[in-house]
Amino acid sequence: MRDTIFRAMVVSKINEKDFIRQITERSINELPEGEVLVRVRFSSLNYKDGLSCTGNPGVTRNYPHTPGIDASGEVAESSDSRFKVGDSVIVTSYDLGMNTSGGFGQYIRVPADWVVPLPDGLSVKEAMIYGTAGYTAALSVHALLKHGVTPDQGEVVVTGSTGGVGSVSVALLSNLGYNVVAATGKTEETEFLRRLGAEEIIHRDEVNDESRKPLLRERWVGAVDTVGGTTLATLLKAIKRGGAAAATGLVASADLPTTVFPFILRGVSLLGIDSGETPMSLRSEIWNNLAGEWKLPQLKQLSIDCTLDRLDPEIDKILAGGQRGRVVVDLQ
Repeated sequence: MRDTIFRAMVVSKINEKDFIRQITERSINELPEGEVLVRVRFSSLNYKDGLSCTGNPGVTRNYPHTPGIDASGEVAESSDSRFKVGDSVIVTSYDLGMNTSGGFGQYIRVPADWVVPLPDGLSVKEAMIYGTAGYTAALSVHALLKHGVTPDQGEVVVTGSTGGVGSVSVALLSNLGYNVVAATGKTEETEFLRRLGAEEIIHRDEVNDESRKPLLRERWVGAVDTVGGTTLATLLKAIKRGGAAAATGLVASADLPTTVFPFILRGVSLLGIDSGETPMSLRSEIWNNLAGEWKLPQLKQLSIDCTLDRLDPEIDKILAGGQRGRVVVDLQ
C-alpha cells in the first residue's frame, strides 16, 4: 500500500483571492498520520466543502488541499484493533476535509476515534446520501425529541428546506408523524418537498420578520433552522410556549437579532446542534437510528449521483444556493 497512487480533487492557492480545483493523482505517502487508512467508495457534497474549495480561512488554512468532509468505504489498513481490513466504515466530521485530506480522494487516513462502523441496514452509498447534512438533520430531530416536542403538539417548521439538512429534516420529521411546514425561497420545488412529506410549503419571507417586535403570534411547536440571522430570530418569536428551535446553520447570517422575551416569557429553548464533535456514543446512536427505525423510504429521492470528474460544477451550484437535496460523489 505504501506506493499506491490514487485520484483526488486538489485545491491549490494561486494568490490571496484565487484558488483552482483539479482532478489529479496523489500518493498514499502524502496522507497525514492516522491509525486507519480507508479506501473511499463514496463521498457527498456539503456547503462547507464549497467553502474549503474557495479558500475560506475559517474552514481550510493550508493548501494544496483535498476537501470532502464526508467519506464511506472499507478499511485498507488499520493499526487499531477496533477495525480490520475490509470493514465497511463511515468517516464524517472532526477535521476531515477541512485541514485533513478529505473524501474527495479515493483514500483517506484518519485517527481511529473518527471512524464509525457502518451499521447493519445501511450501504456505503446510503450513508453518503445522508452524509454530514443528514447526520446533522438527525441530530436536530433527536434534540427536539429529547426536549419533549411531540407530533401531537402542533406544527414543526424547517427552514432552508430544499438544502441538504433541510430536506432530510423534512423527511425524518414527516416519517416520525410530525406535521411539517417547509419554508423555502424555491417555490418551484413544492412537489419535491411534498414528496418528502411536507404538509405545507411557505415562502421564506413568512419566517423573516423585520418588525423588531419582541414576540409574534405563537405558531410552531418546534423548528429546524439552517439559515440563522433574522430567520432564526423570527422562529424564536413565533414558537409556542415550551417549544424549541434547533439551530444548525448560518447561510444568511451568524448574527441573532432577538431579545430574551421568547426565553423568559414563553420558555422557548434554543438547541444548538454541533455535528463536528459529537461524542462517539451519541454519534453511533444517531447512525444506528438512520440505518434502522429512522431509515427514510424517500432516501433515493433525496440525491443525485456525481463522479469526481463532474464535481466541479456541482460545487459552484451549492455555493450559489442552487442545490436541491444531496449530491453523492462516486469514487469507486
